[in-house]
Amino acid sequence: MRTATDAAAVTAELATVPAHERVALVDPRFIGHVHALRLALTDPRFPAAAVRGALSVQAEARTALVRAVTAAERTGTTAPTGSAAQSRSVAVAETTATDGTATAHSRVDDLAAALDAEGVAVHRPELGVLVADVPADAEAQAAARDAVAAVDDERVRLRSAVKARDGFFTTFCISPYSRYIARWCARRGLTPNQVTTASLLTALIAAACAATGTRPGFVSAGVLLVASFVLDCTDGQLARYSLQYSTLGAWLDATFDRAKEYAYYAGLALGAARGGDDVWALALGAMVLQTCRHVVDFAFNEANHDATGNTSPTAALSGRLDSVGWTVWVRRMIVLPIGERWAMIAVLTAFTTPRITFYVLLIGCALAACYTTAGRVLRSLTRRAERTDRAARALAELADSGPPAELVAKAAPRKASSYLAPLSAALGAAAVLAGTAAAGFGSWVPVGCAVLYAVLAGVAVAAPLKGPLDWLVPPLFRAAEYGTILILAAYAEMNGALPAAFGLVAAVAYHHYDTVYRIRGGTGAPPRRLVRAIGGHEGRTVVVTAAAALLHDQNQGFTIALTALAAVIALAVLIESIRFWVSSGAPAVHDETGEPA
Repeated sequence: MRTATDAAAVTAELATVPAHERVALVDPRFIGHVHALRLALTDPRFPAAAVRGALSVQAEARTALVRAVTAAERTGTTAPTGSAAQSRSVAVAETTATDGTATAHSRVDDLAAALDAEGVAVHRPELGVLVADVPADAEAQAAARDAVAAVDDERVRLRSAVKARDGFFTTFCISPYSRYIARWCARRGLTPNQVTTASLLTALIAAACAATGTRPGFVSAGVLLVASFVLDCTDGQLARYSLQYSTLGAWLDATFDRAKEYAYYAGLALGAARGGDDVWALALGAMVLQTCRHVVDFAFNEANHDATGNTSPTAALSGRLDSVGWTVWVRRMIVLPIGERWAMIAVLTAFTTPRITFYVLLIGCALAACYTTAGRVLRSLTRRAERTDRAARALAELADSGPPAELVAKAAPRKASSYLAPLSAALGAAAVLAGTAAAGFGSWVPVGCAVLYAVLAGVAVAAPLKGPLDWLVPPLFRAAEYGTILILAAYAEMNGALPAAFGLVAAVAYHHYDTVYRIRGGTGAPPRRLVRAIGGHEGRTVVVTAAAALLHDQNQGFTIALTALAAVIALAVLIESIRFWVSSGAPAVHDETGEPA
């Protein structure tokens, strides 16, 4: 890996290149790729191969890129094949032909062939209207210049501002005009962070409108929710259009989406309560299901991020279906990404009741969860892949194990087993959920089940999580913890128990999302001292079940306990999260591919 000094050397080398040869760094035709090159030059985590593969360049830029690559290689940098596979290299080296003339040789074919031979999928981006050529003579150079000049810069900038892959609703109903809103914001000096904040405020106003419990309030809430989503798309498009990336912006964008959606759930529940209908259990269930869905996505992706020999018949079938255009959109809509989900919630809010809205949302999310999870299980069972230590570490961090599980893991060391980890996690989750549901509120049976769950959770993480289905361990833990809180609050029949449980799950879910985005940024999970201080998933489960048993006969005692626990956890994780993302210089995380959330 390159050091910060090495990156500075590469940057200094580029500074010596004439301006006309550095056109790739400033030309708006390459706006979709320049950020990757800038990261390669400034972020010490990026290997030298990222420089090669960061940019598709035209003839005038080849010398600048070659010099950058050469400077990086002089530092002794080598790159893992996984990094090089992220994009197709068009770096060139000057060679001399037998007749003494200079020729340009592209290394892309050699690199791609070597990666293909190793079973690594090489990403070959479509240039679209962009021009990338390495002319061999003056005539070809003139033709390349003419082709470059014929490209409409502004059109390319607007197109590049939109994610390459997104949901159906976002692609066809939002992006066709939100890109122009992004350009309008850029021309007036607005920043992506300001647009992100405006999106959050709009969603909070929508939640407040829904909380009125009136039909005009519900209609206004639906309209404002769509407007918030338009702004949510605009902030990312503005960042790509104007190249205004930042660590703070990445953090705000990642966390505000969840905050907006869950605040809206709370607004709907409050509005229903004003009309005499208690739907807090449905609101909490929707939040639990949605969070568990996301953890399935994150855990699966992390487990297979850099797996070797990563092939399966199921994945091959999916690849063949991609060639049939309509199936791509159907499969994207089935998973109910954020665009489709928010549009559905907005329409149902405006024309139906909160209860119907939550029923439809729960059914849709449940079907989507079954579809995606089943497909990933099939891929994992049919895939012959070797998980890396990095993947195992990421899954262990996503597990969020506390002191009880750590003690069990140390006391019962074991060798890696293909299915022991997910089986232990599944048995523990089933025991605590079934025991809590069967025993009801106020019993000590859930406490015993929670202790058994903690023991099985420790067994699950005692060895590195490298099995084919070990990525199921984190979502099983999330389902067990959140589900136990939901069941106990629903059974409590105390005023405010369900809203307090909603707040507790929201605080814990924020901690888990924060963990995900830190791992995706390559900085690792939150400090172990924080995880231990808030108990870990199994520790919190034991505490909540014990509180229910001890305080069941006290007026509002359980509600107060849940509220206090939520406040303590929220304060701890927010302080650490804000400190980390704002002041630690953590790298920004950008979803350029457009994986729907």
